[in-house]
This record gives sequence, structure tokens and C-alpha cells, in this order.
Amino acid sequence: MMTDTHLNREEYVEQAYFFHVYRERLEQNLPSQEILVTIGEEVLATTRLPIALDVLRGEMLLTGRISDGMSRLPHYFRPFQTFVLSQAEEDRSRFDQKIALLMLEREAEYLSGSATPAGLFIYQFECIARNRLGYDAGLTAVADDPMYDADWRDWIHQTRLSLGTRDFAERIYYRSEYFIQQRRRQTGRPAPEPAHRCFFGEQEGRIAWANRGKDPLFLFAALQRQLGYPSVPRARATRRTPTLHPALEQRLQRLEKRLQILESDVKGEFDLSDFYAQPPDFSNPDNDIPPSTNRSPTVE
Repeated sequence: MMTDTHLNREEYVEQAYFFHVYRERLEQNLPSQEILVTIGEEVLATTRLPIALDVLRGEMLLTGRISDGMSRLPHYFRPFQTFVLSQAEEDRSRFDQKIALLMLEREAEYLSGSATPAGLFIYQFECIARNRLGYDAGLTAVADDPMYDADWRDWIHQTRLSLGTRDFAERIYYRSEYFIQQRRRQTGRPAPEPAHRCFFGEQEGRIAWANRGKDPLFLFAALQRQLGYPSVPRARATRRTPTLHPALEQRLQRLEKRLQILESDVKGEFDLSDFYAQPPDFSNPDNDIPPSTNRSPTVE
């Protein structure tokens, strides 16, 4: 059984590959069971992912949901990963599964590099906010992530309870090193030890202070621009397809033209001259008159 709560870089690289390929092959309308089998042969056998994919495939055959298999492997798949896919697989959910897989792919890519608890929290919170996944269940899953220690978990639960009453940017600002530095400048003497632990650095605090009272999406965008935080994928705008088939639309246009002719006839405004073929202009010498095929040969 998988008991490690912190996976190495190799595991996250293979997870990112799994989410990426699984999403691409779903777009090709391939069966999920077949996709899981082929990916299990492609990923590195030195990782635990092939074993996890076997479990996912078994749960897919039983329940038809990949998130059920992920929930059985809480020490390999993070709670937030399971939560995101479970929301995408809800029957009445409008959350696209392909967007969910892309979100998890970028999260795994971030975890395979120099991930920090602050950067991971901001990414996960933005995923919940942009896709309206529900703050209560979403932040509960975020708090259970092994990246966060006890202090982080307490602060995340406090944030979950205070949403709607306190500005999100202010919560980041008051837990940043920039807040401590500002207090020192204002008092002119070294500030006492903070009563709470600082989770965010000076730059995060400056950006949060500049975005107080604004839409949190502006805060997320600024953190991505300035600090290279991972960006949350957005749903693509669906292309508008014609409501009618072109052949049916052409037939309707013909019917509309006929109705116009009937209405003109009833009103006595119908003019047949509109349908006459225009005679050739004999006064124009450049006008080519086609030779008659019935003309008798001339006798010299």
C-alpha cells in the first residue's frame, strides 16, 4: 500500500504526463478503460503510477468514475486532485472534465519543480474560485494537502470560515513579511515578534496590499505576472455553430421567396418583367451574337 505523503519529482512528472495524455485521448473519443491501459504501459515502471492506474481502471469498470479510484489512493493522489475530478464527474456539474485534467496537469508540473506552500495555495484557491467548485468542500480538500503543516491547515480553515466577511487580499497581506516591515517603518522601532506566523513573503504582501478591495482575480493575475505563479486554465469559448443545416436553410430561403411572390400577386403588385431574360443589345458593336445553328449556307 502507498504510504508516502510526499512524492518525489519523478512521480509528479509522470502524473503530469498522465493527466495530459488522458485529456488528449478523451478528446479523440477513445474509451477511458483503453486509455488507462495504454498509459500504464507508457509511464515509467519505476514509479508507482502504473499500480495506481490499475486501481483507477478497476474502479472505472465498477463505477464509471475515475475519482472513486483516486479516493482509494489518498497517499498517492492528493485530496485536491480527487476533489477536482469528482466535481467534474458529477452528473449535474457544468465543470468540464478536460479543464479539470488540465488543472491537475499544471499542478503536477508545479509540484515537480520548486513548489512552495504559498504558490500552491494560491493556485488551488484560484481553481476553486474561477470554476465555482464550492469553497467549503474545496478548501477542506486543500487543507488536507500534505504540503501544508498544522499552522497552514488552521489558517486555511479560518480563511474558509471568513470568506465573504473579510477581503481575501487583506488576509494574505496580514500574514506576509511586508506587513511586518510596514509596522516597523510606521513605529520607527523594531516590531515585536508577530503573534502569527508569516506564510507569504514581502513581494506577495506588496501585491496583496495593492489589490485590497479589488476583484481577487486581479490579485491572482498580478502574482502570476510578478512571481511566476502557475496560471489556472480557463474554459475555451465554444464556437457558435449554425442552428440550421445549410441545405435546410437554402430551402427555407426558397420558400420565403415564393411567399413573397404570392403576397405580391394577392396585392396586385406582381410584375413578370422581373423574370424576363434581358435581350441582347444590338446597338453595341462589341456585343458578340452567337451564330445560329439553323442558318442555311450561303451560295456564292
